[in-house]
Amino acid sequence: MSLLNKIESKSILVIGDVMLDTYYNGEICRISPEAPVPVFRKKSERSVLGGAANVASNLAAVRQKVFILTVVGGDENGKKILQYFSDKNINTELVMQLNRDTTVKVRFLASNNQQIMRLDIEDTEEITADVGKVLLSRLEKEIGKFQIIVISDYLKGLLSYDLMQGILEMAKDKGIPVIVDVKGEDAEKYRNAYLLKPNLKELQDLTNMQVETKEGIVKASSYLRERCGCKYVLTTCGAKGMILTGDNYVYAIPAVGKDVFDVTGAGDTVIAYVAACIANGFRIEDSVDIANFAAGIQVAKAGTSDVSIQEVREYLVTQKGETAHKILKSDAIQAFRDIYKDKKIVFTNGCFDILHIGHIRYLKQAALLGDILIVGLNSDASVKRLKGAKRPVNNQEDRAELLCALSFVNYVAVFGEDTPYELINMLQPDVLVKGGDYDKDDVVGKDVVEARGGSLVLIPYVEGKSTTGIIDKIRR
Repeated sequence: MSLLNKIESKSILVIGDVMLDTYYNGEICRISPEAPVPVFRKKSERSVLGGAANVASNLAAVRQKVFILTVVGGDENGKKILQYFSDKNINTELVMQLNRDTTVKVRFLASNNQQIMRLDIEDTEEITADVGKVLLSRLEKEIGKFQIIVISDYLKGLLSYDLMQGILEMAKDKGIPVIVDVKGEDAEKYRNAYLLKPNLKELQDLTNMQVETKEGIVKASSYLRERCGCKYVLTTCGAKGMILTGDNYVYAIPAVGKDVFDVTGAGDTVIAYVAACIANGFRIEDSVDIANFAAGIQVAKAGTSDVSIQEVREYLVTQKGETAHKILKSDAIQAFRDIYKDKKIVFTNGCFDILHIGHIRYLKQAALLGDILIVGLNSDASVKRLKGAKRPVNNQEDRAELLCALSFVNYVAVFGEDTPYELINMLQPDVLVKGGDYDKDDVVGKDVVEARGGSLVLIPYVEGKSTTGIIDKIRR
């Protein structure tokens, strides 16, 4: 994905509950003689940053300039977290050390990294109002340097209602977007955030609405968005992917992780990548797509971990997903139109069964007619109806991927009808392009485009170059 190469280092502030995730690897060796319970024999242990600290760690892995505002205990675990921050070049000038226990989650892993128990050591007492005022005072002096703020609320005592609202109001005054990984039942706490990221349980807790279906998720997300006055709600739905809701539109994407090993920290990875992409000026849909790929990598790892840009790049290549962000789905068309309302949209369509030089030259010329080129692609069923039972030679997934690989093609939209009329009506392009062998009056969608002041352009085909001709030549 070429967008990954455009991610530059931005100043990002992470605020939230930090913790230490510790893993004991070992085995169940026998039943205890003292009581009918298993005996766990520890063989090794490791500790990594968790909670908001994991968000910061992931942002550092995306080569961002990361600052963190939080509190840690003055104990050994707190010192260990500060050392990890230093190792990852995470700025700790806004960190306060208090006389409290640092949150630690100890996971016991037996054979095949099977988690058999978790031990939590934590102090969830809410910070005092005086501590909150000190943190806000420190933030006020530094807030102007940040492109975006990420808040990770784990309900471990840091983010009181007053502190949360103080942060959000301050950021709003400065025009700095804030994205929040939410928890609990108090939706008002998150008023004025730019984006909220609940999982399904958190969405249900915050709205008291049913979220078993896509329709239910969209309805609850819309309610939450309106209640909190935020621009977007991004709901992570586990194996079902993610659903982004905005003003009168929905963008749903499936999960891409094939080998789900451990979902710990996946939400932290998602919000970190979304933040880095938004800070770099990416479209929200592209930001979510990239975060989705990063989450697919994270869940294949054991335990809490970072996901680097290089890992995402390699994953996209090996999973043949490098151009997946170019596929324009019907439920994203309204968002597409809103985003590109000031751009000149060019549309053409075809089967593109065996991509050849005639196609390449045709599409290159079409791309020159505007700012964004969308290629409507006949589905397999549509091609079969138009060309016969032996077509297509290449399935729609392969044909779409080949088209997406072309740098001058911005989006590919697959349609199942015999003609692209419905798709053209939804897209409302400014320029409609067809081959030179068409009569202008016979071009499907001409009326739609011209009704809005657009134009129809016929581009001559390359003589002697066609998919049918190639197939006939192969058969001979």
